[in-house]
Amino acid sequence: MTRVRIAETVAGRRLEVSTVVAASAADAWDAIVDTTRWPEWSPIVCGVESTDRRLRRGTTGRVRLPGVWLPFRITSCADRRWTWRVVGVPAAGHRVDDLGENRCRIAFELPPAQAGYAPISLRSLENVETLLEDDEAIGR
Repeated sequence: MTRVRIAETVAGRRLEVSTVVAASAADAWDAIVDTTRWPEWSPIVCGVESTDRRLRRGTTGRVRLPGVWLPFRITSCADRRWTWRVVGVPAAGHRVDDLGENRCRIAFELPPAQAGYAPISLRSLENVETLLEDDEAIGR
């Protein structure tokens, strides 16, 4: 179940793009904080260089999008939610909500100025879901 809605988040009013997946919150969280896996689920990330493989507050690096490398910094990473700045500009927050019984909601929180990023977020969520299904099939 995928949805797009305006939501009040800890960062204020955001466009929230989310989906419910049949995976544990821990597995979903692992997939989105492991920078080596970003190109597997993001349709626009071609590469990542990072001070940490797994995100934490203060992680810095650069992300490669088609034709350009952009610097980033993780501004928060706690309670299965992380936020970042890309080229110094606040970017999408990423969150995983535990729904119990091996289900979770993965949500991207888009600042109002980045509402045009919603289609990419939807594709990213589809890719994360497929990634989690593949991981389960191979026992990862």
